[in-house]
Parts: sequence; structure tokens; C-alpha cells
Amino acid sequence: MSEQRPETTHFGYRQVPAADKAGLVGQVFDSVASRYDLMNDLMSFGLHRLWKRFAVERAHLRPGEQVLDLAAGSGDLAALMAPKVGPRGRVLLSDINATMLELGRDRLTDQGIVGNVDFVIANAESLPFADASFDCLTIAFGLRNVTDQQRALAEMYRVLRPAGRCLVLEFSHPVAPGLKPLYDAYSFSVLPLLGQVVAGDAESYRYLAESIRVHPDQQTLLELMQAAGFERCDYYNLSGGVVALHRGYHL
Repeated sequence: MSEQRPETTHFGYRQVPAADKAGLVGQVFDSVASRYDLMNDLMSFGLHRLWKRFAVERAHLRPGEQVLDLAAGSGDLAALMAPKVGPRGRVLLSDINATMLELGRDRLTDQGIVGNVDFVIANAESLPFADASFDCLTIAFGLRNVTDQQRALAEMYRVLRPAGRCLVLEFSHPVAPGLKPLYDAYSFSVLPLLGQVVAGDAESYRYLAESIRVHPDQQTLLELMQAAGFERCDYYNLSGGVVALHRGYHL
């Protein structure tokens, strides 16, 4: 792509050199990996599992399809998608962080999910795949950690086949009346404390709370997807807009 990356970007509420963000995010996930799944359950009161199931349902996967799961982390989405594509299909788990990808591989192996899953370390902004390689692409709670989101969305569009669909599950901006102040209080008071007690790392969870606040709102993200080429874009607000699922098609 011809666009130049901006010199600085946000890392939570801080502005940092754009070239440094991926490394800083990597340090966060190296730190929290061992307690990642436990913290997800505690932070969301288990709701993250329902959000992910909803996303996979809206993917409308069919046997034999090829799926790319970006920022695959500990493999929650892949565990739901692999049975749907079956032995003739494939789910390729990709993450920029080797520690998280190894965690995902171990979890899926422990669950007996092998044979139609593969793993690759890759940067969402520069995917090492040919054009039109996948029928479906998913990214759950990872887009806000990408340095150049527009570049990543363009790459997602490039590697999808015609009629392919992209699903972005991400924390978003609360829309339910009265929810925002409660959500802010929980995010900036409870989450860092929980991170310190459970994962021994309050700062990483403070960053995660901040990163949600600087992530585009629902309509802005939809427009970014449209700018990347996606058509028939829509989104679903989940849990009052705390989370949103965006979907777009390569037509």
C-alpha cells in the first residue's frame, strides 16, 4: 500500500512512536498470557463466551471453508469454528504474539481439536497470504491493538475471496442509557485492581481499559470497513454497546 504510516499513534492514552506500538502491545500480552483466560472470565463475568458464540453464529460457516482467525489468542473462536468447517475445511490461527499463539495451540490440542487447524505468526497489517485465500476472516478483541487499523482492514479485504465475509468483535462504546459512567468506573477502578491481584499486572489492564476508549465507535469502525472496500457492512451492539460485532463482505 502507498500510504505512509503516521509517525505516532496511541498506546492507551499515551502517544508513542508508531514503530514502537507492536512491541509495547507484545509486552502486555507476554505479561498476561498465563492468566489471560481466567481474567477474561472474571472481567466479563463470563459474557465473553456468549459474545464469541454470537460472532461465530453470524459467520455462517459451511463445511470445507477456509477461515483466518486473526489475533487468535488462546483459540476460543477457533474452537467454535473448527467443528463447523469440518475435516475438509481449515481454521488458520494467526497472532503477532508467539506466547499467545502457543497458548492457543496448547488449549486446542488439550480439547482434541487437531487436524483442521494451523498456526502462523503474522502481523495483521502485512498478511503473508495470497489474494483471495479465505472464505471468512475473524478478529476478536484484537483490532484495537493494531497500529494502523485502516491498513489491517485493507489486508483483511485483500485476502478474502469474493463473497467472503469479515467479522470484527471488539469492545466499543456503550449506548444503553446510564451505562457509560458505570462502565468507566468499573474499567478504571476494578479492572486494574483485578489485574494486580490475579495476574500481578495492574498496568497492562489499565492499558487495555484505555485502549477501548480510544478505539473507534461503532459507526466510525463501520465507515473504516467501508473505506477498506467491504460492502453490506453492519454491526450488532452486545451488552448495551460494551461490545460490538461488525460484519462486512467482499463482493
